[in-house]
Amino acid sequence: MGILHDDVVIINQSKNEAEPSVITINCPDKTGLGCDLCRILLFFGLTIVRGDVFLIKLFCYDRKGLSHDVTAVFCNLELNIKKVKVSTTPVGTVMNLFFVTDTRELLHTKMRQEETCEALVDVMQAAIISCNIEKVGPEVTACSQASPFLSSAITNDVVLRTSNNVSVTMDNSFSPVHTLVQIVCQDHKGLLYDIMRTLKDYNIQISYGRFYLKQGRKCEIDLFITQADGKKIIDPSMQRALSSRLQMELLQPLRVAVLSRGPDTELLVANPVELSSKGRPLVFHDITLALNMLNTCIFLAEIGRHVIGDQEWEVYRVLLDEGTSLSTPRRKIEEGVWKLLMGWEQI
Repeated sequence: MGILHDDVVIINQSKNEAEPSVITINCPDKTGLGCDLCRILLFFGLTIVRGDVFLIKLFCYDRKGLSHDVTAVFCNLELNIKKVKVSTTPVGTVMNLFFVTDTRELLHTKMRQEETCEALVDVMQAAIISCNIEKVGPEVTACSQASPFLSSAITNDVVLRTSNNVSVTMDNSFSPVHTLVQIVCQDHKGLLYDIMRTLKDYNIQISYGRFYLKQGRKCEIDLFITQADGKKIIDPSMQRALSSRLQMELLQPLRVAVLSRGPDTELLVANPVELSSKGRPLVFHDITLALNMLNTCIFLAEIGRHVIGDQEWEVYRVLLDEGTSLSTPRRKIEEGVWKLLMGWEQI
């Protein structure tokens, strides 16, 4: 009896020559998997023509907590927000444009679209005016790019609002085949994700590790790692580069700033994007939740990608409603959004 494998590659040829074929790949994850797959497709002369993006147009009356309620629905339905445009009109209506992908890959079907619209109607009730879902091409998403201007409060390394100290040390004497990385830092939401994405970007493999959480949110983490070739990290310059990047990512996994934009108040949140082009999950969800808890409404919002230094960042720009934002100190908004994103004390 043969050994069963979960690795599957299915090629569905298109019936029409003008339409693309679909290749479905199921296999174990690994560092650089996406790059390897693209390399194979390029070797055989194939071109990737799309990863389906859908535009959800939501026209509704404005009310407190609206953006968070909509974002929560998308999370429950496993719809990933790629870009968003939220615009409030002078007469109190809101046009929401959400560019999303579907984890279940069913949003092209009538049943999935109806499920999505019904879920939005249930949460918004009388506030909703219309809901429309359509598949969009790259020319539409390109037109949705955010403003290229970014404040130095986001592009520069800002002073941290916490006394959090991060220690990263490497030891090659502890194991004959692995480099031991010892990390001491303060716990935060997505801590392990920030470590793993950094190691993945450096093409580092983790054999095993230990995680200790002590009083005061202090964490001690031991990781036994190797390079992609299975060898220890011996090169001192490589050790310094990796240690420095881990320290920076754990000191400041996100950047948050509240600024004056003329007479308006703007909230900026930025997080680094993986080399695989994936952004941090649930950031917009947490931003809208924090603003809702602070009784602060959104007038306009957008998501865009920017290169800051040697990294690509996902930047959330939120223009706050003048009436509500003036009643909450800007410092309190900045601290409140930061703490909720970091998973620390509630607002």
